[in-house]
Amino acid sequence: MDEEALATLAFGTCAAPPGPLPRTGTPRQRLLSAIVLGARGWYAAASALLDPLRRNSDPVMASLAASTLASHRRQLGGHVLARRLDGEALLATIRGAGSSDPHGLGVPGSCGLGLPGAPGLGLPDPHGLGLPDPHGPGLPGPPGLGPPDPRGLGPPGPPGLGPSGPHGLGLPSPRGLGPPGAHGPDVPDPRGLGSPDPHGLGTPDPRSLGPPDPHGLDLPGAQADALLGLAADNLAIGRLPAARRLAARAAQVDRRWRATVRGGWVGAEIELAAGRPEAAVEPARLAYDTAVAHKAQRHAVKSAIVLGVALHAAGQEGAAKLVVEAGETAEKCELYSLIWVAARVGADLVHDRAEEYRFRSREVLHAVLRHADPCVMRIARESPWVPAGPG
Repeated sequence: MDEEALATLAFGTCAAPPGPLPRTGTPRQRLLSAIVLGARGWYAAASALLDPLRRNSDPVMASLAASTLASHRRQLGGHVLARRLDGEALLATIRGAGSSDPHGLGVPGSCGLGLPGAPGLGLPDPHGLGLPDPHGPGLPGPPGLGPPDPRGLGPPGPPGLGPSGPHGLGLPSPRGLGPPGAHGPDVPDPRGLGSPDPHGLGTPDPRSLGPPDPHGLDLPGAQADALLGLAADNLAIGRLPAARRLAARAAQVDRRWRATVRGGWVGAEIELAAGRPEAAVEPARLAYDTAVAHKAQRHAVKSAIVLGVALHAAGQEGAAKLVVEAGETAEKCELYSLIWVAARVGADLVHDRAEEYRFRSREVLHAVLRHADPCVMRIARESPWVPAGPG
């Protein structure tokens, strides 16, 4: 299968693949295969492709592989483990590394743990962005949250429609998701984000970027993915100000369609976490409208779930219809990573079908776990958000 066909499966129509997904080929082909595999809930197969790519000599491929793997960890609540991987992804883009570990930082293992590198080289964090230290468990959350969870789960969210797990293929939640203000390249910034690099994260040299990729599989897109991942990770462990700053930075780095969609997810969850459900509707709707306009079915399904959560939290109409239709599309497209999420949210919105949806959510989730790698299995066993059985 060529790259164009893989890109269509990853970012366009979510029809079933016409044949086996390639496990060899160019780094881009392998990355696209892993994205499709992860969307279908085949995490072990995706991890087998992503782990070697994290050590690729191309820092963009290494970064995108780490960010993609982080999204799989975050799906089931492994926010601290995801945070390490997103930090790794950001390091690759900031340092413009020609190899996977030029500074002796130690590339984490598939669960985001790995071996420590040279002492004292952690990722600088002078602006309180909540960037992880590659040599330790990460910075603790604000007072009252206690020390970081050594299992990498982070604290569960408040009662509501589901756990926080916004970025990538994670779970929608009233706790919040990404950059407010990702309105596209031609729209003035209504939130006054200011200079292109207020936090000193580094702006890529245009000479090093090469031709832009339509789906953001390039240096600006990789940096935006890492920043949005870190925003979601920090939000889940209670670092709302850091999440806002990271999301704002991501909106400045990349304003193309995929970054706008993912930024809308994170922006909605940030507002929900801040107790501003009405403000969450705008970024959620922007994500949904953008995904639909680009005929990106998988992104439209996730966006519909996020928008449904935001509408429900804001007391507005249309939430149940959006989520039910998103679940039906996910079923049709065999997007198992989203079927169980849509069903779980649907159980809270459609009361006369609540038991049906709960059963379907458990059934699909545990089918997904049968195709998971050991790290995802460990997260699922320890996660307070994963049901104990299929019935």
